[in-house]
Amino acid sequence: MMEKKILLGCTGGLFLRDAGVISESAMKYRCRSVLVIGEESYNLRSVLSVLSAQMSSRKEALLRCDGTDEGEAIQTLTRLLEETPKGGKPS
Repeated sequence: MMEKKILLGCTGGLFLRDAGVISESAMKYRCRSVLVIGEESYNLRSVLSVLSAQMSSRKEALLRCDGTDEGEAIQTLTRLLEETPKGGKPS
């Protein structure tokens, strides 16, 4: 299992399109991908779970990946979560 502390990069909230991009990316990997914010855990493979995380800019979170391709997954998901587009506009 790999864990990494990150600062979420979305400003203006996370929109459905961005949540879909994050979930689709998580589903490309076999490992389990979870985002922990405070006491709550969110399954990154689920669009609804990602949306329910109510991500906001500069909020600290813990990204946890567990499985065969966890190293690659944690790199990709870290980039996506830290560089989430501002105001829901994809970069």
